[in-house]
Amino acid sequence: MKKTVRDIDVNGKKVIVRVDFNVPMKNGVITDDVRMTAALPTVSYLLENGAAVILMSHMGRPKGQPDHDYTLKPVADHLAELLDREVVFAASDLVVDETVRAMAKKLQPGQVMLLENLRFRPEEEKNGENFSKELASLAEIYVNDAFGTAHRAHSSTAGIASYLPAVSGFLIEKELQFLGQAVDQPKRPFVAILGGSKVSDKIAVIENLIEKADTIIIGGGMAYTFLKANGCEIGNSLCEEDRLELAKELQAKAQAKHVKFLLPVDSKLGDRFAEDCATMFAASREMPAGWMGLDIGPDTIRLYEEAVQTAGTVLWNGPMGVFEMDAFACGTKAVAVALAESDAVTVVGGGDSAAAIKKFGLEDKISHVSTGGGASLEYLEGRVLPGVAALEDK
Repeated sequence: MKKTVRDIDVNGKKVIVRVDFNVPMKNGVITDDVRMTAALPTVSYLLENGAAVILMSHMGRPKGQPDHDYTLKPVADHLAELLDREVVFAASDLVVDETVRAMAKKLQPGQVMLLENLRFRPEEEKNGENFSKELASLAEIYVNDAFGTAHRAHSSTAGIASYLPAVSGFLIEKELQFLGQAVDQPKRPFVAILGGSKVSDKIAVIENLIEKADTIIIGGGMAYTFLKANGCEIGNSLCEEDRLELAKELQAKAQAKHVKFLLPVDSKLGDRFAEDCATMFAASREMPAGWMGLDIGPDTIRLYEEAVQTAGTVLWNGPMGVFEMDAFACGTKAVAVALAESDAVTVVGGGDSAAAIKKFGLEDKISHVSTGGGASLEYLEGRVLPGVAALEDK
């Protein structure tokens, strides 16, 4: 267990907080502020408990140099509206300089300041020692509440923790609580649903979950590598030929552990990869040449729904098909609805799965939707997240 802001006295202290304000923008306007609202409980707690709060985040990929297309100034303006108080913006391309230090020194309890984009400095992504020290020099306590970057050892996520007392915010606490409990102390039966295009992206996740789950459900493009490994004709469906033996081995491991390993029994096919392609349904063993599987079929949907209905915990990472195309969104939507209607603890592991939950308007009916695609995936692989490991233990 990691210490949180509750475990440290912040009254009268300057607290620097790593948040994830990497929000989508169009013409200088934020189009989705969910990552910002996710940080508000921690920021509000610190302000209410007498802290002066300095926030820091990256945005986009400015390649380690100032690029004002990625300035956080619009974020500061929007944050002021969300908090209903002034947010001082430290507009320095160096992120930290003498002017910014003076601004931080003057900051009073109850006030908020936001630094410029961390990635304007090349040292950030290299976890540069000097930049870590510069960030630490602004405050007395460090709080990490950016789960989406916790799998990266950067100056603002790991390096700074060497120089200040380091604790987690409420968002990271919630992420670790739900993901940790789902994987390590699940209410059983524990059903893991894994989708996406490539087996190679999910090898470590599958191997880790074979040790923990009761049922593993496979969907998305990677299902066809497993099906071909099992002797099915898969037409032009996506397949990693160099992973066929691995696909057999993973299924054998699951069988040895008495873990149910469910693959699609039918698919919705397209004659090409396009929204307006011709479509048909086919059983997994009877896919015609020239067609490709782009979504799970109705029999598979029923099979997967039944598994979810009897589950105690469901973990979902990866779509069941090309859900961005309406013609092939049925499988992903059905899984999302099954989770929303389930009595189980339901955890959605960021990335495309989180996007699907949002697309179908079901966020409020899921126990926890992770804010970190890459971070949640690495956590599910059983890997140590540097941004979490750097925090103090209880």
